[in-house]
Amino acid sequence: MTDSQSEKKPLLGAVNEGDDGEEEVLEGCGGTMACNPHRPLHRYLVLAIMCFLSFGSYFCYDNPAALQDTMIKALDISESTFMGFYSWYSWPNVILCFFGGFLIDRVFGVRMGAIIFSLFVTAGQVLFAAGALVNHVWLMNLGRFVFGIGGESLCVAQNTYAVKWFQGKELNMVFGLQLSFSRVGSTVNMNIMQPIYQWITGFGFKNDYTDLGVVLMIGAIMCVFSLFCALALSFFDKRADRILKRAAVTSDEQIRITDVKDFPLTFWLLSIICVGYYVAVFPFIGLGLVFFEMKWGFEPNLANNVNSLVYIISAVASPVFGFLIDRTGRNVFWVILGTVCTIGCHALLAFTFLNPYVAMSCMGLAYSILASALWPIASQIVRNSQLGTAYGIMQAIQNLGLAVIAIVAGAIVDSSGYLILEVFFLACLCVALIAAVMLYLVDASRGGKLNRSAKERRRLAALKEEEEEEKKLLD
Repeated sequence: MTDSQSEKKPLLGAVNEGDDGEEEVLEGCGGTMACNPHRPLHRYLVLAIMCFLSFGSYFCYDNPAALQDTMIKALDISESTFMGFYSWYSWPNVILCFFGGFLIDRVFGVRMGAIIFSLFVTAGQVLFAAGALVNHVWLMNLGRFVFGIGGESLCVAQNTYAVKWFQGKELNMVFGLQLSFSRVGSTVNMNIMQPIYQWITGFGFKNDYTDLGVVLMIGAIMCVFSLFCALALSFFDKRADRILKRAAVTSDEQIRITDVKDFPLTFWLLSIICVGYYVAVFPFIGLGLVFFEMKWGFEPNLANNVNSLVYIISAVASPVFGFLIDRTGRNVFWVILGTVCTIGCHALLAFTFLNPYVAMSCMGLAYSILASALWPIASQIVRNSQLGTAYGIMQAIQNLGLAVIAIVAGAIVDSSGYLILEVFFLACLCVALIAAVMLYLVDASRGGKLNRSAKERRRLAALKEEEEEEKKLLD
């Protein structure tokens, strides 16, 4: 382009070449770097909204953990009944995560799916808070059930958005950032819900459960915030599909629900790692408040601070490890490393009286490593058109484990105490480690696709592009 030609270009316009070779001019805001879907800056601005999509869900998911002793006393319930709040969240997702992913792929689409699931999350939290207001545990369970219908499927939508916008660019880092911002929601919850409860008690409500209900209703505000993020994402994604003509890229892809039987062994091993690892983290945090109070004699606020360390550390470390994994590759190696480190952390908590800040900080780092490396592997195993379904299956298996283990964990604490609970969690992590080693061996026998270095992946991607260009020229 000559200098004279560049002077004629609109100041706030951008020229994009369409599939038919004609140039499309984006006028006004659409021509700026921030508004042009072709530009990295626009993708990063959308990523910021994407990261907050599940903020409200993660904030409210661990409301029970932040208020464990308060909730047990105010509602006069046992540890098993308390852990039922987590089980009722997980039960619907044993089925609905799978269908949620399928609906995202083939029925609603990711945009409408994210909005619908955000509405379920908001409605569920309101019901949960209303149940506390009137001291009806069954209504609180119903609220967690409704909340669960949306919560995990919303994560599937978020993962699908991430792959749609960032596959082949910075996907590991994006998964790390999403996890980071979600865990910011969990961290904020852990550190402000007890102070908010203490503040609400100053208003002089007649019953403790009324104070609890008001606090939980305040938490619903975060769910409304995430709902607005879903609406904003829908707008930007539809606009990008129109400008980039992305819809045409996958419109000829066909998916049948029976394709699940064709998912390879590596996918199912990945799912076993997922459930074996996460059941040793989330239920532990759900019961961690009283554990730290009993074993180390911490006050509730200090115990909450320790219990939230996994979320605080992962909020900072996840994007860092995501970036590192993007640069190094070797995802399976990182998964094994994260699992081994978490086993060591649980062993320290179970068999020593070392300050728990050490073990929980290390667990936060290990969790960040595993989460940043694990979830992107699925996109290397299944076709893009099946990603929503694949992530849905992983979430469904994970939630089956969480639903069962939450009940088992509460029963173990009621009957045998926290030491036996920690031994149980160590056994779950050993299952995850065995599956991770098997994943490495199976993948190595098939060429080592999942554990390639980033340099090797870039080289193979470049070769593939060259072959496609040569094929086009021959055609």
